[in-house]
Amino acid sequence: MLALPTQDGATRLILIRHGEVEEDARRRCYGRLDVKLSPLGHEQAARTAEWIAELPIAALWSSPLTRAVDSAAPLARATGLAPRLHDGLREIDCGQLEGMTYPEIRERYPEMYAEWRARLAHTRFPGGESYVELHARVTAVAAEIRAAHAKAAVAIVAHGGVTRALLADALGLGAEALFRLDQSYAGVSVIDYYSETAVVRVMNATP
Repeated sequence: MLALPTQDGATRLILIRHGEVEEDARRRCYGRLDVKLSPLGHEQAARTAEWIAELPIAALWSSPLTRAVDSAAPLARATGLAPRLHDGLREIDCGQLEGMTYPEIRERYPEMYAEWRARLAHTRFPGGESYVELHARVTAVAAEIRAAHAKAAVAIVAHGGVTRALLADALGLGAEALFRLDQSYAGVSVIDYYSETAVVRVMNATP
């Protein structure tokens, strides 16, 4: 079991990234594109669920995308908790870039691609979001979840961008810092909230 200090009245968010996705998707830009887990991704999700299932988890939330729902399924079975789906926990919306390879993006949107490389957090994808907008969306959803489960431990199964945004916020960092925070498939991060004061207990741990 993942070893954690006692909550001492804190509201605890246990953040879990989905498992590895299908190989073809890993060569493409996917955010809201509803890709599936690979066989290894299912195994990773199962191992992580077994690792944290004995924690006193009061509620289980998930992004509605298939890769998150399927990653939440082993934890739901182990804990008996039904996943609550929240659209605000989706990965960043890449708009017109969804499903494109990175060479295709560079060829079709050269100006946007150059800006994206220079200003990663602030560049809005055509027809989609920027990481600044993702950061604002996800932190608002997390505040809702914390208010609904005050002083309890809540598991959230979502995406790399979602977890990065919450960790950056907890650490007092801006959206620009998202890309400095590594997120492994099925990795676990834990944040305790004492009112509005956040303490990061675990970052990107795997069993």
